Amino acid sequence: AIGLLAVFTFAVGLWRGESAFDMFMAAVALAVGAIPEGLPAAMTITLAIGVSRMAKRRAIIRKLPAVETLGSTTVICSDKTGTLTENQMTVRALFAGGVRVPVSGSGYAPTGEIGKSGGEDAGGGAAISGALRECLLAGALCNDAGLRKAGRHWEIAGDPTEGALLVVARKGGLDEQTLHRLFPRIDEIPFDSARQYMATLHEIEGARIAYFKGAIEQLLPRSTSMLDAAGKTVPIECQGIEQVAGEMAAEGLRVLAVARLRPRAGEVFDAAQIDANLEFIGLVGMIDPPRPKAIAAVKTCHAAGIVVKMITGDHAVTALSIACQIGIAKAGDKVLTGRDLALLDDQALRAVAQSVNVFARVEPEQKLRLVRALQADGEVVAMTGDGVNDAPALKQADIGIAMGLAGTEVAKEAAAMVLTDDDFAAIEAAVEEGRGVYDNLVKFITWTLPTNFGEGLVIVAAIVAGATLPITPLQILWINMTTAVFLGLMLAFEPIERGIMQRPPRPPGTAILSGALVWRIVLVSVLLLAGSFGLFMLELGQGHTLAEARTVAVNVFVMVEAFYLFNCRSLERSALSIGFFSNPAIWAGVGTMAVLQLALTYLPLMNRLFATAPIGVAEWLEIFAVGL
Repeated sequence: AIGLLAVFTFAVGLWRGESAFDMFMAAVALAVGAIPEGLPAAMTITLAIGVSRMAKRRAIIRKLPAVETLGSTTVICSDKTGTLTENQMTVRALFAGGVRVPVSGSGYAPTGEIGKSGGEDAGGGAAISGALRECLLAGALCNDAGLRKAGRHWEIAGDPTEGALLVVARKGGLDEQTLHRLFPRIDEIPFDSARQYMATLHEIEGARIAYFKGAIEQLLPRSTSMLDAAGKTVPIECQGIEQVAGEMAAEGLRVLAVARLRPRAGEVFDAAQIDANLEFIGLVGMIDPPRPKAIAAVKTCHAAGIVVKMITGDHAVTALSIACQIGIAKAGDKVLTGRDLALLDDQALRAVAQSVNVFARVEPEQKLRLVRALQADGEVVAMTGDGVNDAPALKQADIGIAMGLAGTEVAKEAAAMVLTDDDFAAIEAAVEEGRGVYDNLVKFITWTLPTNFGEGLVIVAAIVAGATLPITPLQILWINMTTAVFLGLMLAFEPIERGIMQRPPRPPGTAILSGALVWRIVLVSVLLLAGSFGLFMLELGQGHTLAEARTVAVNVFVMVEAFYLFNCRSLERSALSIGFFSNPAIWAGVGTMAVLQLALTYLPLMNRLFATAPIGVAEWLEIFAVGL
């Protein structure tokens, strides 16, 4: 468009009888003035500053455009464990042999006791026997984690869920290192998200025994018998087990089932062969308390018009209980499980994805379907993930968010953002920073476009009026390059405005500039035209030289841009109301620009290079008045 306008200006000048050379220079001046050549650099630097700010708030941006997209996020799909919760599992209850037993203590220190049952103290190691001992044994052997004391603190190496099983085993007098020496592992079936269980094969007193741990929905249907309190095999009572599991889940406990199997001689230890006819041992109920910061962050997201959805592999009742504590759902809200999702086609899923905020027992490929369903309704989706199988969903999401601590390298490569501490609060902080960056980009565009349009209008007005050009192409280039760096870029350092997280998300596809901002740009462009062209003609009329008149016109542009810079610090409020000195970079930029303009005006070398000339105090007062 600017190119066409330059050609039009050239043609008009020739038609008026001007020389081709003068009109070519005018067309060049118009192009240089109207094209915002500093905009690409300013946008990139603004995004980079946003990346730096986010890194300080524990969110590492891997792809620069993600900074701006974050500010438009409408839905955050978050994992539960470690992101919304502390990721420090503690076993609170055991159920074995038909008896539920409480467990005291918290964290990873193996202090506390396995509580009283039937009037007898079940703690202390030697008193634990029968199904309860077998439950602890299964949890400790079917386990890849490690527990060690580092100084005065206990640490887990591996999965926190498995670590909690080692801790409760220690409370019952069973040390996993001794157990592994006595009952060496022969083979294993690693955990798989589709199977939702893990199994290990051990040699115990000359016999082969396989221990299983996993989701109750997977192990209970495969069980044909159970252990009673004394450890004897009896017919299974599924209804009673399911009732206890439901009670635990309603209390917010994550429920794991454990079972065992004695493989027949010569039988291959393979999931397809040995995952039936299990002996059900018991249930382990553990809690992973919500992060206090996550609760506050979810509340902030809701105030900002962002919907938070929880996607977890936990039991549906447990998931809803935790979601209610965090503020994602209310008691009685609907929960969709992976089985429910498998029964829905894409159209049906799209209909329910908006109304349901808690998804339980979800498999990784179902995360991808959820992202696509939400995007089909025009949502801008942020999705968290940590596993290899989460990579497709992270790639599909508008913002894929990988876990820095628990995440795999595959997940991190697929994501646009990595959380260094796996905390949901960092997502909320990143969204806030993203909104601030987008605000600052709009502020810069709102500031730079009137300058360029005003310069173009001055050239066009001079050609149409048959007057001498008020500013030369070289002077225009000086204005654009110096002010873009020392004035416009200072807007990138603007602090986040108050109330930014009380606004609704920007609808996808919305124009960068609203009608009000376009009108504002036109108004300032016209003011620049009137001020610079008017003073230029005034100086010539008062007998000043062409160089002096052009110097006044150049300084008018810089002065107006400096005043307008303060105006653009907020697009909704006065600069006085946001704190006149809250952005020191603005003052540093204005001060630097003042020194440069004085040099342009008074240094002989600059006068020769840019065809400028010294001006008096009266002219500076006129320039200042136009800027004000």
